[in-house]
Amino acid sequence: MTEHDREQHLEEFIKSSLAEDIGEGDHTTLATIPINKKGKATLIMKEAGVLAGVDIALRVFHTVDEQLEVKTFRKDGDIVQVGDQVLEVSGNIHGILKAERLVLNIMQRMSGIATVTHRISSQLSDTGTQVLDTRKTTPGMRVLEKQAVKIGGGENHRFGLYDMILIKDNHIDFCGGIKQALDAAINYRSKLANPIQIEIEVRNLKELQEVIDHGGPDRILLDNFDSLLLKDAVKLVDGRFITEASGGITESNAREYALTGVNFISMGALTHSVKSLDMSLKA
Repeated sequence: MTEHDREQHLEEFIKSSLAEDIGEGDHTTLATIPINKKGKATLIMKEAGVLAGVDIALRVFHTVDEQLEVKTFRKDGDIVQVGDQVLEVSGNIHGILKAERLVLNIMQRMSGIATVTHRISSQLSDTGTQVLDTRKTTPGMRVLEKQAVKIGGGENHRFGLYDMILIKDNHIDFCGGIKQALDAAINYRSKLANPIQIEIEVRNLKELQEVIDHGGPDRILLDNFDSLLLKDAVKLVDGRFITEASGGITESNAREYALTGVNFISMGALTHSVKSLDMSLKA
């Protein structure tokens, strides 16, 4: 994803999310608070972790009301504790309250992802293995969730179906086999204006050997290998391809997998089942 595409996506996401929440108007605030009343609120941590989403929060506040003033006390990637003040927003109270829920939803979700990613990447810091996210993201929030993974010390896998050829088991089976799938992918890539990497999934050592003999992909995805079998697979590859392991990898066994020497471990759990980090915006 290019920087221009990212910026355009974020702008559209923020506007559509605000429209979804505000609808025809914030009737509670309209009913209880004078339209021109000023005030301020502080975002406070209620749970310790790794902070993420501060820059997005600023964009939300200024999309709602460009006159809102925001002071930041913490930045993305900071380790925060309970009670830490992250930012203070001041200006029209109607604007602050319209932005409140979207700011919290984004920052809580992103900070939860960054916190878990940081814990896992810290476990792997001396192994040479890096942790990757996947496409198992919340619809509409992929850019934000993948940004949170980076903030937490992980790396991004492909953003979508458009930036890598990833031949998985269904592709292989529908295509008629590993050789047929790789040959077709290589032929297809040769016609692209901007060539992209080819990665192929294997389910056992037999398939792995077939891929090695073919020699076509850039990366090999070793799917649902236990750590002992993965160690044998990495030895068989012998550095000739970039290796990635997925399936059955959790925070508790990530280091065990990393110690096999695999280049990457990919974990859908980084984005699809992470608990949000608790925080609140208080007047």
